[in-house]
Amino acid sequence: MTYTGNVEVGGRPDTRELSGLTVTKIAVGPYDNNAYVLRCAATGDQLLIDAANEPSRLLEVLGDRPLGRVVTTHRHQDHWQALEHIVQATGAPVSAHPFDAEPLPVAVAEPVQNGDTVRVGQATLEVIHLRGHTPGSIALLYTADDRPHLFTGDSLFPGGVGNTWGDPTRFKQLMTDVTERVFDRLPDETWVYPGHGRDTTLGKERPSIPTWWERGW
Repeated sequence: MTYTGNVEVGGRPDTRELSGLTVTKIAVGPYDNNAYVLRCAATGDQLLIDAANEPSRLLEVLGDRPLGRVVTTHRHQDHWQALEHIVQATGAPVSAHPFDAEPLPVAVAEPVQNGDTVRVGQATLEVIHLRGHTPGSIALLYTADDRPHLFTGDSLFPGGVGNTWGDPTRFKQLMTDVTERVFDRLPDETWVYPGHGRDTTLGKERPSIPTWWERGW
């Protein structure tokens, strides 16, 4: 596998071929956001996770294939600066959790909650609600032949969970959800695609969970 997930703003996207799905990761904008284009291998249909910034670059990655949906992982502005432009250019509906829908610049046509599924062509992804970073933060889970693949937005990164701004209640909620809905359920080989920075695996992060609880962030 040549895919590393190490992308830079202004640099080339990185693409990997999974069973039934192609994942292209691109870094955009002043906050070094990751956007992900998922393409069904059978139909060519596409799904965009976080229209974060630089709409022209996102449209270049999308090419001339249809975009069936944009999923916004949470309400923070750095994850949807290109959303309105992408929707206008493609006509794609937007999905997000209802708790985070109101701040978005485009109406959420297809709201999703924990346990729901979203489709891209013949591929199916599961929605996992991870409360704490924002009330409606979500992750998307795709299970391929080799391993599960988890797109976590800003809820899980290499080195810890997302920012909860020193609020112990929000931190406890996020850690509980990430522990119970991600680490307790999925195997070590699960590949994690975060909203910023490099990829990781659950196996790399699992030994650090007690440290995260102890430090409180």
